[in-house]
Amino acid sequence: MFFRINFFVLLLVASVLTSVSFGAPLNDILSLVPRKHVNDTKILEARAPTHFNHPGVLLGHTELQYIKSKVKARKEPWSKSFIALKNSEFAQLNRKVAARANVNCGFYDKPAYGCFDERHDALSAYTMSLLWYVTGKKEYAQKAILYMNGWAKTLKTHSGANAGIQAGWAATSWTRAAEIIRYTNAGWASKDIKAFKKMLRDVYLPGVMKGSTTYNGNWDLVMMEASQGIAIFLDDHVSYDKAMKRFLARVPAYIYLRSDGPYPKVVPGSNLKTRARIEEYWHGQTKFWQDGLAQETCRDFGHLGSGISSIAHVAETSRIQGKDLYNGDVGNRLRHALEFHSRHQIDTSNPPAWLCGGRLSKGLGPVTEVGYNALSVRLGHEMPDTKLWTKYNRPAFTNWLDLGFETLTHAKGRL
Repeated sequence: MFFRINFFVLLLVASVLTSVSFGAPLNDILSLVPRKHVNDTKILEARAPTHFNHPGVLLGHTELQYIKSKVKARKEPWSKSFIALKNSEFAQLNRKVAARANVNCGFYDKPAYGCFDERHDALSAYTMSLLWYVTGKKEYAQKAILYMNGWAKTLKTHSGANAGIQAGWAATSWTRAAEIIRYTNAGWASKDIKAFKKMLRDVYLPGVMKGSTTYNGNWDLVMMEASQGIAIFLDDHVSYDKAMKRFLARVPAYIYLRSDGPYPKVVPGSNLKTRARIEEYWHGQTKFWQDGLAQETCRDFGHLGSGISSIAHVAETSRIQGKDLYNGDVGNRLRHALEFHSRHQIDTSNPPAWLCGGRLSKGLGPVTEVGYNALSVRLGHEMPDTKLWTKYNRPAFTNWLDLGFETLTHAKGRL
C-alpha cells in the first residue's frame, strides 16, 4: 500500500516536472492535482420523500389556503397582487389555446416558432389554476384544463438551440398548474391526466433531465426545476433523485462563497480545469472576494435573476416535500446571492473595479419574493437590501418565462 501511494506521488511529480519542462501554463499543471472544488454528486443525499405531497410544486395545500384566506379578507399585499393577476393577459377566458406539434426555439428567438405561445399558455394555465382555487369558479378550472389538454394532445417535440431551456420554462408552469388542478377536485378527467402525464414524460422530461453542463448556469437550474416538478406530478422517485443530485451540484458552482477558496467550484463533467477557463465561464470575473457573487453576475442581472429564482423555487418545492434546503448550503448561498445582487441593483454608484471590470448590466427583476420570505421572514436572517428590492417590485408580476405573481403566492406580510 505504501509503495502504491508513493508511486502515485512520484508519477504526479514527474508529470508536473515534465509539464514545466515543456512550458505548460501553471494553471494547467495545477489541474493535474485532485481538486476539492469539483462537486462530487456521488456523495450527495437523495432527496425524494417516501410519498410525494400533492399539490406540491411551489405551492402546497397550506400555502394555497393561506393565499385564499388573505385574498378573501382583502389583506395586503395579497389583495392588490390578486387584482393584478385577475386583470392580466393570462386571465383572459376567451383566449384560444395555441398548441402546436413542434416548438422550435433558437438563441435570441431566431427562429421562434411557438416559443412565446407555449410559455404564455403554460403561464395562463397556472394563472387559471390560482384563480380557480381562490374563487372556486369552475370556468377558471375548465380553462386551465383546456390549455393542458390542448398541448397534451398536440405537442411532439422541442427543437432548436434553445430547446432545453424553452422546455424548462414551460414545464415549470405546467406542473404548478397541473398539481393544483389535479388535487383540488377541479374536474380534470382521468384520461386527460394520463395524456398530460405522457406528454411530460415523453416530450419534456428527456429534454430537461439531461441538463446543461457547458451553458450558463441558469439553463441547468431551470431545467432541474422543471425536472423536479415533472417528477412530483409523475410520482417518479428516480427522476426526482436524479434532478436533485444535479441541482445540488450546480448551486455551489453557480454561487460563490469565500469558503470555497480562491476560485469557484465547478460541476462534474465540465471542462473548467484551469483558472483561465473558469474566469472565461464567469464572464471575465478574475477576483473572487465576496460571498454571493454568481456565475452570471458579469453577464447581466436578468439571466442571473433567472438562475437564483430557480434555486429558490427548487428549495421551496423541496420544503413542501419534506426537505428544507434553506437551512443548509443551498439556503446560505441563495441568501448571499440575493443580498449581493439586490444591493448592487439598488446602488446607483459605479461598482468597484474588481467586480466585472467596474461595469454591471442590471435588471434583476421580480425574482426575490420566494427566497426573501423563506430566508428572512420565516428563518429570521437580516436581508435589508433584498427587502428593499422585494418591496420595490411589489406586486411582483411575471417575466413572461416562468415567474408568476409571487407576491400573491409567497408574501408573508407587508414590507
